[in-house]
Amino acid sequence: MRGLTIVVVGADPARLDAALTLANAQAALGGRARLYLHDAAVTLSFTGPLAEAAHELGVTVIACQTALEQHGVLLPVGAEGGGMIGLLDTLGDDRLTIV
Repeated sequence: MRGLTIVVVGADPARLDAALTLANAQAALGGRARLYLHDAAVTLSFTGPLAEAAHELGVTVIACQTALEQHGVLLPVGAEGGGMIGLLDTLGDDRLTIV
């Protein structure tokens, strides 16, 4: 199964919920799922049932390191820091979706 990489843009909680739902479904089906928090998306609260399910299902969450510094926020629990170049470099045959 091809992987799924989802880029969350903006600080809209509805976008994060949609991205988590997609990532969780992908992971539940046995595929690789990655969620990249871009720019202001790093300011969103990464808590609640969908976030917990993502952690349990093995969804990789990557927060933009530059955005974390710019917005003065800490790396969300369970996330790793990264950047767009690294994300694209490791995309492989993943489908890329932007929400």
